[in-house]
Amino acid sequence: MNNEEIKADAKKIIDSFSEKLSKIKVPDKEPIIKRKEFERIDGNGKDCDNDFKKIMFENAPNKNSDFILAEKKKWE
Repeated sequence: MNNEEIKADAKKIIDSFSEKLSKIKVPDKEPIIKRKEFERIDGNGKDCDNDFKKIMFENAPNKNSDFILAEKKKWE
């Protein structure tokens, strides 16, 4: 396949997919599940769980004092 054929095939796939997406009915903004009680407790943003940092650092495989060391992946 040459580049033009690949582009044409890709365009057909995208057009077909977008056509199928346009047929999907999106529900109103009402929640699907209605509960009287919620598990999550909302805060005001300034108050936080004092153990949060400790728990996060216990779960992190690579850390350095106040930082979690992460590896940035590249697309191959």
